[in-house]
Amino acid sequence: AMRAQRSRQETLARRRQLIGSSCKLFYSNDPVKIVKARGQYMYDENGRQYLDCINNVAHVGHCHPDIVRAAHEQNQLLNTNSRYLHDNLTDYAERLSEKLPEKLCTFYFLNSGSEANDLALRMARQFTKHEDVIVLDHAYHGHLTSLIDISPYKFRNLEGQKEWVHVAPVPDTYRGLYREDHKDPVTAYADEVRNIIKQAHKKGRKIAAFFAESLPSVGGQIIPPEGYFQKVAEHVHKAGGIFVADEIQVGFGRVGKHFWAFQLQGEDFIPDIVTMGKPIGNGHPIACVATTKEIAEAFAATGVEYFNTFGGNPVSCAIGLAVLDVIEKEQLQVHATEVGNFLMKLLKEQKIKHPIIGDVRGSGLFIGVDLIKDQAERTPATEEAEHLITRLKEEYILLSTDGPGRNILKFKPPMCFTMEDAKFVVDTIDKLLTGKTSNKMPYRGCCWTEQQ
Repeated sequence: AMRAQRSRQETLARRRQLIGSSCKLFYSNDPVKIVKARGQYMYDENGRQYLDCINNVAHVGHCHPDIVRAAHEQNQLLNTNSRYLHDNLTDYAERLSEKLPEKLCTFYFLNSGSEANDLALRMARQFTKHEDVIVLDHAYHGHLTSLIDISPYKFRNLEGQKEWVHVAPVPDTYRGLYREDHKDPVTAYADEVRNIIKQAHKKGRKIAAFFAESLPSVGGQIIPPEGYFQKVAEHVHKAGGIFVADEIQVGFGRVGKHFWAFQLQGEDFIPDIVTMGKPIGNGHPIACVATTKEIAEAFAATGVEYFNTFGGNPVSCAIGLAVLDVIEKEQLQVHATEVGNFLMKLLKEQKIKHPIIGDVRGSGLFIGVDLIKDQAERTPATEEAEHLITRLKEEYILLSTDGPGRNILKFKPPMCFTMEDAKFVVDTIDKLLTGKTSNKMPYRGCCWTEQQ
């Protein structure tokens, strides 16, 4: 029997009493209670349907029947740790290896993206015998202590920067250090990394790894200019370090024309380690580290075994295989490309119409809309973005903001998001920016009516 349905207010009261207050809710002033989901839609306790524009964890769609079935069938047979032989583990590793450059052929399975990045950090240090890490500003690589240390997004508000961490500017050509009018932003941004390495060497420090999200997400849905990773990798390899590509938010075909976001950089770029999480299990906790034989052997040479109790268990691997099957069967990469291009086109039309939209950038179904107060200064329109998100929720659209100024509308919907969904969202944004909705809230004091 189902547990008795509690009212939203009752659930909220219980949550406040029982759950740590630093665990934040979306729309904290007026949170949504979700009781079921399917595809790109979520449903509240009153059966109202919301369009989900942000859930990149439910990669191929919430509660996808094929994935639910794969989990159920394997659950009925066996679920245990990975110290027994099981075909799901090796079948899954083999399927992933077919999606990656040839040299990334050794796999470690874990339960979360944070675990994956933590292992990547350990491997880098073991392989290079160096300690230091270079990261991009505003980066977020996970919630373990080791990763808070390399996530400026977090450590800037906590105990600050460790001496072994170096922060490079985000290769953002819209509001970063070098912009679209710069003659060679790729080299300019890569030179910043080279200078960081020089400064570190002067202090007698050595670089173990450069960590980057293939598309910085918390940093503001950034698309690094093509060729940037190649140049950075050159500087990092020269210093004896390795390149870690964090694909935890953006892998598995999200960017459309490629399976991995790092491939947007060009054919000639191959990271030394790739980390995966979130979309890999469509909502089931599974993660992976893929690396070279050489790095894997150096990691094994310590004589300390790597044991992750539930990483790569038979159920997780059955789910992982099912996710790959669905991506192929439903041609979700092609779909992400087509729907993403259509959504970008519609958003760019809005940019011409509404001066608050400063930039629209993206690839496939990873898109950022940069809201600004002022065209020349590109000042982040933080309050306006917040207000828009709140109003969209009242129109049954779930969207959120990101970026250092919390002014970037971020689109990372389930991959089954459709042309109709794209049109519905953009029409609603248009109405809200024009101030033509049955608003439950007056628009005075908000800058977009004045801009008409």
